[in-house]
Amino acid sequence: MNIILKLLLNAVAVFVLAEILNGVYVDNYLTSLLVAVVISILNVLVKPILVILTLPATILSLGLFLFVINAVIILLADKLIDGFRVDGIWTAILFSVLLSILQSLLHSLLKTDKK
Repeated sequence: MNIILKLLLNAVAVFVLAEILNGVYVDNYLTSLLVAVVISILNVLVKPILVILTLPATILSLGLFLFVINAVIILLADKLIDGFRVDGIWTAILFSVLLSILQSLLHSLLKTDKK
């Protein structure tokens, strides 16, 4: 149940950011839900491979190259999903950073104190 709620919150974050940012377009809420699912799957399957392959660049950039990897994941989702479009690498980097921040804020609402 918690995973479904997190996916719904991620979809809300994608939809909100698409409304705010120029260069990111989502057709409807169902498409943003599909984007959230695809990005989650790509983060589980593709991102670890990219991190290992680009480990020297990540180390030399003190971890800043991970922003580029996240942008590549966003652009890959752009290619896989009709109705979702990101205009370029810089927009994808900005979208990725803002999506991470918004997801952190929304997921913090789910946490409950267990005292």
